[in-house]
Amino acid sequence: MVVKVYGPHCASTKRVLVCLVEKEVEFDVVPVDVTKGEQKDPEYLKLQPFGVVPVIKDGDYTLYESRAIIRYYAEKYRSQGAELLGKTIEERGLVEQWLEVEAHNFHPPAYNLCLHGLFGSLFGVTPDPKVIEESEAKLVQVLNIYEERLSKTKYLAGDFFSIADISHLPFLDYVVNNMEKKYLLKERKHVGAWWDDISSRPSWNKVLQLYRAPI
Repeated sequence: MVVKVYGPHCASTKRVLVCLVEKEVEFDVVPVDVTKGEQKDPEYLKLQPFGVVPVIKDGDYTLYESRAIIRYYAEKYRSQGAELLGKTIEERGLVEQWLEVEAHNFHPPAYNLCLHGLFGSLFGVTPDPKVIEESEAKLVQVLNIYEERLSKTKYLAGDFFSIADISHLPFLDYVVNNMEKKYLLKERKHVGAWWDDISSRPSWNKVLQLYRAPI
C-alpha cells in the first residue's frame, strides 16, 4: 500500500519525503495549506491532534512528528535503499545523538531565524530584528561545533549519510538559499563541504523540485 504524506510543501515534511526517496518507498502526497490554517481543520486534527504537519498514513498505521517518521521508515525498510541508521549499534547511537542535536540545538535558532527573517508574514508574525540577530548568533555557535565534528568525519554520525543529515536539509536550505546566508557555511570549510554534499543528493533535489515552498 502506498504511503500517504500530508503537507508536502512544509519544511518538516521534506525530511520525511527525502527519507522515503532514499529508501525507495512509494508515496502519495496530501496537500495541507498551513497558511490557510488547514492543519487546524477537524478532520485533520483526527490524524494530528496538535494541528501541525507532517502526518503519514501507512495502511491502518498513522504516525506524526517528522523525526519519529524518518526513524520508522529507516528501520522498516532497512534492507532497501540507502542505509540511513548505521551498520552497528555504535553507529546507530551516533545517528540518534546527532538527530537529537539537530532537534534541540540546531532547529530552534534556525527556525526562529527563518520565522522572523523569511516567512513571518505568512503566519502573522512581525519580524523582530533582535530575534534575528540572536538566532543567527546561536546558530553560529552550533555551526562552530559542527565544524569541529566534520573535520573528523564526512557526515555528522560518521562516514555515512544518515537521517541525522537528512533532518538538517529543509531549514539549512531556507537559511542558505532563501535568506542568502550561505556565508555562514562557507566561512566553515568542513560545514560548507558537508552542505554541498548533502544538498546535491538526488533525493533532496527531487523533493525540492516537486514540493518547494511558495516563499
